[in-house]
Amino acid sequence: MATNMSKHWYDQQTIYQIYPKSFNDSNNDGIGDIPGITEKVPYLKELGITTIWLNPIYQSPQVDNGYDVSDYYQVDPSLGTMAEVEDLIATVHQNGMYIIFDFVLNHTSDQHPWFKKAVAEPNSPYRDYYLWQDPAADGGRPNNWGSFFGGSVWDKDPAGGSQYYFHLFDKRMPDLNWKNPAVRQAMRDVAEFWVEKGIDGLRLDAFIHLAKADFRQTYPSATGDQTPIISDMFYAHLPKVHEYLHDFVAAIKAKHPDTYVVGEASSADPHLMVDYTKPGTDECDNVITFRTFADDNSHDDASFSDMFQPRPMDVTTYKQHTVGIQAALAGVSLPTLYWNNHDMARVATRYGDADYPLQSAKSLATALYLQRGVPIIYYGEELGLTNIRYNDIADFEDQTVPGFVESAKAAGKSTAEIMTMLNKTHKMAGRGPMQWNDDPNHGFSDHLPWKHGATDDMNAAAEMADADSVWNYYRQLLQLKQQSVFVNGEFIMLPSNKQLFTYAIDDGHQQAAIVCNLTPAMRTYTLPFEADTTWLVQGDATVKDREVTLPAWSSIVLQAK
Repeated sequence: MATNMSKHWYDQQTIYQIYPKSFNDSNNDGIGDIPGITEKVPYLKELGITTIWLNPIYQSPQVDNGYDVSDYYQVDPSLGTMAEVEDLIATVHQNGMYIIFDFVLNHTSDQHPWFKKAVAEPNSPYRDYYLWQDPAADGGRPNNWGSFFGGSVWDKDPAGGSQYYFHLFDKRMPDLNWKNPAVRQAMRDVAEFWVEKGIDGLRLDAFIHLAKADFRQTYPSATGDQTPIISDMFYAHLPKVHEYLHDFVAAIKAKHPDTYVVGEASSADPHLMVDYTKPGTDECDNVITFRTFADDNSHDDASFSDMFQPRPMDVTTYKQHTVGIQAALAGVSLPTLYWNNHDMARVATRYGDADYPLQSAKSLATALYLQRGVPIIYYGEELGLTNIRYNDIADFEDQTVPGFVESAKAAGKSTAEIMTMLNKTHKMAGRGPMQWNDDPNHGFSDHLPWKHGATDDMNAAAEMADADSVWNYYRQLLQLKQQSVFVNGEFIMLPSNKQLFTYAIDDGHQQAAIVCNLTPAMRTYTLPFEADTTWLVQGDATVKDREVTLPAWSSIVLQAK
């Protein structure tokens, strides 16, 4: 029996994630901007997109490309004006689409007035807007917890005081103190300001980190020293997160009940995904976890750091992750379906096949986006866009990269080999400019883009005119996604070997089979039922009776008799 979850507008959406600095530059300064996005709304509508998600556009020093907010009520001048944002919101709605904003609620920039006052006036109320701790008995850092951006989560008071402040990310991005009711109210006020501007939802950045354990806790290490160690158990998924999240979401939905809330729960397993999305709890409507992915590390080189070593997909483990999430969320909420975002390499580079670029891009899309769930497509993915290739280590803007480079060089790797690895795996290589046409700078700008490097030859204009392109395949796939069986159906993983990704969708009236070959070799597959209609085929896949023949990186979508 199928479970019909379509109770809200956001249960039948296709979301398109835009990294504003890299999408479209309207004023030719090399940085994408708000008017550039507005200009491309018709393009997105033609593709089949129904909701746009913008990475942060708030005023920011851009230490972390907008995730370090210095004023939540202002638009960053490099991206545009408030009037231009209002025009974008109106244009999206006039086109029958929705728009959601990234909302950074775990931390601010150190240039935010709250933090400046916290440092300048230790006795002011703003001191308690952030997390401060006295030094350890030896005068050193309070504990050995490690930052996600490298090093310790602790840095000394910029004013020269004895205390340390807490930052899970860059030291210029201090964490907010969500134990403080004033902080919780201030963040609700910001969210309400933007919802009243007309946005339709919020993507909650890093919300799983809002609560922290007792700072006197130290992560045990074999040496007993204070070398920083990533210690997720002290600052991820703690029980208080649910209280803070509920209070935040309930307050917004009390006034604006149709507001969509999707949370970034990067390390959430299926059970935590259920906890964050249970109907009636006023937490998240959907969550995004990174635990869908599965890399095959069996060929890692143990002689140097594995941090940026390229890995193919472990298809069997990926299927196990998929079915675990689908089973846990059945009847609870919809999974989010995505191959890439701003925090990872592009799927065409990460898991695609350079010898079969079009076919692998299409087959990977088929394997994912017809599943039960909400598709989230990263800008340019619909072109089969690959990572850009940098020539300089500094282009990655990452404190953890030098350590990887040092480790790889010590193992005898050349600079060229190291750059190849980084360009294949690093998130910054996935943030290159959108490729609109074959003009210089790909039609993104008349100016050299803020991020630039070598690119593969592909662009939206050429692909829209080519019936066999990745773009046109995505358009067909997204149209098919709107069929009732894919909106309301249950997900059923079909048995297959490690080279194939096979599943069925069943809504109680119709049943579809999706069969994808994720290898460059010819494969065959026997369907568990007879097919009546071929809904979508790519790569010359064929079916006769119940036998499917799948050339390299091909796929087929069939309706059961």
